[in-house]
Amino acid sequence: MQETRKICQAISENRQSMCQLLPIQESFDLIQRDIKVGGRDCSLYFIDGMLKDEVMFKIMDSFMKIQESDMPQDASGFSRQMIPYVEVDIRGDFDQILRDILSGVLVMFVDGYEAGIAIDCRTYPARNVGEPEKDKSLRGSRDGFVETVVFDTALIRRRIRDPNLIMEMLEVGDSSRSDVVLSYMNNLVDQRMLSNLRNKIKAIQVSALCMNQQSLAEALIGSKWYNPFPKFKFTERPDTTAACLMEGKIAILVDNSPSAMILPTSIFDMIEEANDYYFPAWTSLYLKLSRVIILLMTVFLTPVFLLLMKNPQWVPSSLEFIAVKDIVNVPLIYQLLILEIAIDGLRLAALNTPNMLSTPLSIFAGLVLGEFAVNSGWFNAEVMLYMAFVAIANYTEPNFELGYALKFMRIILLILTAMFGLAGFIAGCVFLLVLLCTNKTLSGRNYLNVKLH
Repeated sequence: MQETRKICQAISENRQSMCQLLPIQESFDLIQRDIKVGGRDCSLYFIDGMLKDEVMFKIMDSFMKIQESDMPQDASGFSRQMIPYVEVDIRGDFDQILRDILSGVLVMFVDGYEAGIAIDCRTYPARNVGEPEKDKSLRGSRDGFVETVVFDTALIRRRIRDPNLIMEMLEVGDSSRSDVVLSYMNNLVDQRMLSNLRNKIKAIQVSALCMNQQSLAEALIGSKWYNPFPKFKFTERPDTTAACLMEGKIAILVDNSPSAMILPTSIFDMIEEANDYYFPAWTSLYLKLSRVIILLMTVFLTPVFLLLMKNPQWVPSSLEFIAVKDIVNVPLIYQLLILEIAIDGLRLAALNTPNMLSTPLSIFAGLVLGEFAVNSGWFNAEVMLYMAFVAIANYTEPNFELGYALKFMRIILLILTAMFGLAGFIAGCVFLLVLLCTNKTLSGRNYLNVKLH
């Protein structure tokens, strides 16, 4: 079997084994380079586009200067004496070698050495570590995570220069073999929770993490579809991640994903953002309270409006102006539900619209869903106003998953209120509270639990 195949001293047998294990002839990017070093036959195996050209030029130049009398007796001596590079390892079986090559590491076989030499001079295509579009701050650093996990860990290390900061590398996926990093402060983390999380990740049996962190999250929490509230906090900011680590939390980084999963977390952690910590206490307190109030309004504004319109006698005289004055051609509940879907349709359209056309699309959508929609009799002006507030207020929520969870709760409240009136509204509020109270994070901690540091 592949796992038990050992490396031989004869390079011809090693070349034959590599041709059987890797589709070198079929895949143009799998390169086998045969050379002579110190009078011995050698073979280099690597993936095209994943090596640092300047480093390889210097290594190859040093190989060409090796004399036959200088060749050591084994691979260990060769790696120490003849390779002018830091990250060099000795591999004794083909399973390790295949993992290295498919990860971008250069592997070298030398005739007479019963081992492979892995030279980690790989480089990945990566974008600039610029500030993330979704998670911006008015002050503070302007860098963000990228799709290369080594860069992400370096951004955290730059902020926490403590030997207690551990970056533990794991591997998930039989085919993808994705790199998963557990980052934590060894002197602050809950060791029981850490051990439980590590065992769960090691026990995952999947072919590949196709969707990176989302695939990992689903494998960890199982199929709890009935509760839409997120169980992880995602952030693309290294400063936020570093602050969470210093609070004793765990950050999970997945290669090819430009964000970190933070746990344990609560709903109060979900609504925090970097601006809360870059301003003085009174300013940050005001920002937090504003966000909480707006969050509550996005959930309850339209259901309360619908409830009052069904029971106009409940509206006090000082608030009579909120009542719908125009003729209601379409029932209010249908207007609200149609606009809920229409807002998401506009969001998806904006997401898939080229930048040069986004402004004309916004103007056109504003006209159609604004003045024309009201004049045509489909929607009332009051409904358009309240839904416009809800659509804009959703962007004050830093957590995308939490925003959609609250949207689902708002739709449930609307439907129950339309069907059963006050009893339905109260039942919807109880249902929302039950979901919040019964939602457990991966650590088993209650969703509403607040832990002070």
